[in-house]
Amino acid sequence: MLYLHSLKEAEEMFKALSTPMRLRIMELIYSNNNLSMNDLAEMLELTNSAISLHVSKLESAGLVTIQTSAGKRGLRKIVRPIHDKIIVDMTPQEASHPCYKDDISVGHYTAIEVHPTCGLATSANLIGELDNPKSFSYPERFRAGILWIGWGSVTYNLPNRLCPGQKLTELQISFEISSECPEINDDYPSDIYFEINGISLGKWISPGDYGYRKGLISPHWWPDLLNQYGLLKTLIINSDGTFIDGNAQISTTTIDDLNIDYNSTIDFRFSVPKDTANCGGLTLFGEEFGDYSQSICVKAFYEEADSSVK
Repeated sequence: MLYLHSLKEAEEMFKALSTPMRLRIMELIYSNNNLSMNDLAEMLELTNSAISLHVSKLESAGLVTIQTSAGKRGLRKIVRPIHDKIIVDMTPQEASHPCYKDDISVGHYTAIEVHPTCGLATSANLIGELDNPKSFSYPERFRAGILWIGWGSVTYNLPNRLCPGQKLTELQISFEISSECPEINDDYPSDIYFEINGISLGKWISPGDYGYRKGLISPHWWPDLLNQYGLLKTLIINSDGTFIDGNAQISTTTIDDLNIDYNSTIDFRFSVPKDTANCGGLTLFGEEFGDYSQSICVKAFYEEADSSVK
């Protein structure tokens, strides 16, 4: 799946699909992914140069790939689609203060406490065995695109790119998340707590473990009874407190309470305690699972020190 974060980012794709002929080419290669340039030219009654021009536009926009294979009359240039779905975020992006941005794969945790039901997987296969906590120590976990635990915690070390003279003003941490039911259940609340450097940021109650349809980008082989998709949530810590999605305040912890400067370690922790009221586990989705093609996305907004002050 191709996830485009703005209309501006989608501009080249829209241009590539702006002609009926290119739309028809896309329809044909989605119905048969073994069509060559010559096949397309013949089916659409176009010259080879014309079909090459159209396919080149689609290739430049990242919509198709051209693969060469041997044929009866020499080499064939096969045109194949790259994405099965395209999502465009239409929400206008407000001008923002300077920030550092990093993406952290869900398998790049620095500490973890795991209790079944649990598991993790790459886009190609499960890692280790289901409900076996020792699977989380296998080196393949760095390629994981999804992980889930019945209760416990997962800790990530967030990059600190602040330079001397820069002050952290806001942290935004975005992730796709859900509860973890032994199978699937849309009504399965879970109390998920957040911390940075041992300081509580509050909790959010996940409504359920969603699985009554396939995740938009989950691999085709992914079993139906395992976690399919989650909700995209953004945790925001600024001078006013800590919020989920910008409007629901979950604690009074402010960015200044975290005491983060350019030398600080930033350890971010998800946890579901065994003794919490809704012990429904948690699932974290990465780039190749769920509904959103993203890992854990971190934005650190900052301001420069006033150079005129001496």
